[in-house]
Amino acid sequence: MKKLLNTLFVTTQGAYLAKEGETIQVRVEQETRLQVPIHTLAGVVCFGQVSVSPFLLGMCAEHGVGVSFLSERGRFLARMQGPVSGNVLLRREQYRRADDERQATTLACSFVLGKLANCKTVLLRAVRDHGEKPGSTDLEAAAHRLRASITQVQAADSLERVRGIEGEAALTYFGVFDALITGEKEAFFFRGRNRRPPLDNVNCLLSFVYTLLAHDVASALETVGLDPAVGFLHRDRPGRPGLALDVMEELRPVLADRLVLSLINLGMIKSKGFSASESGGVRMDDDTRKEVLVAYQKRKQEEMVHPFLEEKVPLGMLPFIQALLLARHLRGDVEAYPPFLWR
Repeated sequence: MKKLLNTLFVTTQGAYLAKEGETIQVRVEQETRLQVPIHTLAGVVCFGQVSVSPFLLGMCAEHGVGVSFLSERGRFLARMQGPVSGNVLLRREQYRRADDERQATTLACSFVLGKLANCKTVLLRAVRDHGEKPGSTDLEAAAHRLRASITQVQAADSLERVRGIEGEAALTYFGVFDALITGEKEAFFFRGRNRRPPLDNVNCLLSFVYTLLAHDVASALETVGLDPAVGFLHRDRPGRPGLALDVMEELRPVLADRLVLSLINLGMIKSKGFSASESGGVRMDDDTRKEVLVAYQKRKQEEMVHPFLEEKVPLGMLPFIQALLLARHLRGDVEAYPPFLWR
């Protein structure tokens, strides 16, 4: 099994990343602030005005370390990856199935099934942990509707139908998301999903963590030899990692939504760490962003028993495991793709 490696997040504006032997040096105003061995990293994520030397990019490519560039607010800009790994026959099979309506529908059903089941688990765990608090009845009702949506997905016979069910279920889930928030409600409230830019603190957090997860999933797909751009549930669109978004669906509730809720409800972040621009978009300050990054890394180190492998694995390995299972399915080694189902 592949080992869980770290991700280097660089948030200091004006930082310069350079190659020094087999390590990455992070320099600020010509002073070395950090030096990390390349073999300990799975990826590098640069926020804002961060520069990278061509020689370092070459070393990252040789070691299979992806480098992503995000705006200071966390909006994805670009990603650089080395030579494609894996068998070309695997990608050819991926493209064939993506072009086949029936086979694409089958895989799309699996991704959405995992997403809805895990969303339902998030709601039911909240009811279990805070059953007597206001909103628990709404959470139970929403979980019941998600259960019905799962049944509908299992019977769906077209991509259009799967996407329609997924959209309705997302409205159900996010319709009660505010009831999951118990800390500092005046500043952290949820009235619906919005982005580009996010218009409130909670959406700002969700968008940021979703971007981090997208980086990890895209890296995992590249590692096993799949093309992150060609998905089954998400339509092809220039610059959009369709397959990464597909696999993300089942992982969002576990790796992203639960993390955001914990950060808020446990008081790990404060409202003073957010500010709104004149256009209404909300952004995090540097300290809050670093707090989220540290929490995300810690969350990835937590362990759980994978329901399909029946082995204890770090949560940060889930993107790689699901990418590997998808590749095995496309090769014919596994009869059906097993979505990750949180228990």
